[in-house]
Amino acid sequence: EMSEMSERSKQNVAHGLAWSYYVGYLKIVLPRVKKSMEVFSRANPNMLACRETWKLHILVPLSCDVYDDLEKADSNIQYLTDLNETTLTRAGTKKRVYKHSLYAIRDEDNKLWHCAVEYATPLQSLYAMSRDECAAFSREDRLEQAKLFYRTLEEILKGSKECAGTYRLIAYE
Repeated sequence: EMSEMSERSKQNVAHGLAWSYYVGYLKIVLPRVKKSMEVFSRANPNMLACRETWKLHILVPLSCDVYDDLEKADSNIQYLTDLNETTLTRAGTKKRVYKHSLYAIRDEDNKLWHCAVEYATPLQSLYAMSRDECAAFSREDRLEQAKLFYRTLEEILKGSKECAGTYRLIAYE
């Protein structure tokens, strides 16, 4: 009965998405991010001078509006290149490729920062659910689920020893 009530009120969507994102993606890629940044830095010593940015910056827009092209989302962001790929066999897919894009980001003081940035992709599912009649997911539901997704993911990552110091979650409205 509790499970049925939870499903009807859609309380478990964000929780499940956060765990899936962590177990199926972040737990795989985050431990490899620093090594990838090191390799890139050796080949391009002037670009990644600030080790503080040697982590994956994960954008969490609470609107769930995710752009495919970060440069179109913000003119202060410029794509530079991709970091080295990680190739693994996962869930029946041979040579599955994981990679991150490196961007130059201009801050309010006009200083350039180089870092790997991407959206939390499960937010696309929340956005799509709010636009699909079958899901019956309102804009308010979406906002609540986005907040719950962020809090759940933050809690999961805080407890993950292998991911410590490899990410920065950035929630915004």
